[in-house]
Amino acid sequence: MLITDLNARVQAYRREIDSAAARVLDRGWFVLGPEVEAFEHAFAQYCGVLHCVSVANGTDALEIALRAVNVRAGDRVATVANAGMYTTTALVAIGAEPVFMDVDLSTRVVSVDQVEQAIATGVRAVVLTHLYGQAIPDLERITSICRAAGVSVVEDCAQAHGAMHQGRRVGGFGDAGCFSFYPTKNLGALGDGGAVISQNEEISGNVRRLRQYGWRSKYCVELLGARNSRMDEMQAAILSVFLPHLDAWNARRREIARAYSTQIQHRDVIHPTTGAQDYVAHLYAIRAARRDALRSHLKQHDIATDVHYPIPDHQQPAMGSQHAALCLPNTERLANEVLTLPCYPEMTDAQVEQVISAVNGWDA
Repeated sequence: MLITDLNARVQAYRREIDSAAARVLDRGWFVLGPEVEAFEHAFAQYCGVLHCVSVANGTDALEIALRAVNVRAGDRVATVANAGMYTTTALVAIGAEPVFMDVDLSTRVVSVDQVEQAIATGVRAVVLTHLYGQAIPDLERITSICRAAGVSVVEDCAQAHGAMHQGRRVGGFGDAGCFSFYPTKNLGALGDGGAVISQNEEISGNVRRLRQYGWRSKYCVELLGARNSRMDEMQAAILSVFLPHLDAWNARRREIARAYSTQIQHRDVIHPTTGAQDYVAHLYAIRAARRDALRSHLKQHDIATDVHYPIPDHQQPAMGSQHAALCLPNTERLANEVLTLPCYPEMTDAQVEQVISAVNGWDA
């Protein structure tokens, strides 16, 4: 069993995908055309915000959004260290300094006290990561605290398409919300893609310029630090096919997650915290002290797993000894214990039961 089955998605919607692709080919417009405009409008409406600007990928979305809220080289920016280095990569590209916050051991996302501690050190911005599809429980309170302190907030929603917090979709609480449309995401293209959403016209205007060389008008460069980061028409057309199905796919993901949470009953397995609409089950990451032994057991039962993520940002080889003295106990513990089980909408009930049975059958 695969950790996710992208071919199942393609085959289920092949006719609609082929129609969308043919529409792009027949029009002969391949970058920043009507398909991109239509998807940006639809996704902004879905997220409940005024503006959506598509970009080439999720990491570009983070970097461009941070630049758009005026993060510059030398600025200190708070982020978590358990989310695969993506935000840190964006910060290093800008020349900003990451200030790593620890996460809550239960929710695996940041808490109010960690954000307050970061603000006290003088950070310019905070990146809030909705990891595994879990909306940060204290999201509204955190954004209020940041605004009161004059600290910009960028939401990393790459794993949380459609997740809700107090009746609103994530991404619209901060100054900007960043999405990836990598194929494995809850809303994935058939290639790379990303987007930045915002309620703020000035920030969205900055993003539009930064994604295309910093142009104010063609060949007139207004902003430095820009790039060529544009979603192509083909991916936008395919995303427009998939977007109307996102809520149903998320509901199926939650159904699988509920089955795991209620039916996996093993003394050495700790389940993730899940909610009703604030969790879209992008990844179902359990914890086990003997994680590698469980992973080996599942492999013997032909069940693929993954570790999201095995190396905290502050311990990555690329960071050298820069953060050698930093201790993030919960982050570091999670890196040694988390294990991602298959959880995707196309899973059959039989496959779900296969995973449950294999985990329960593990002789720890």
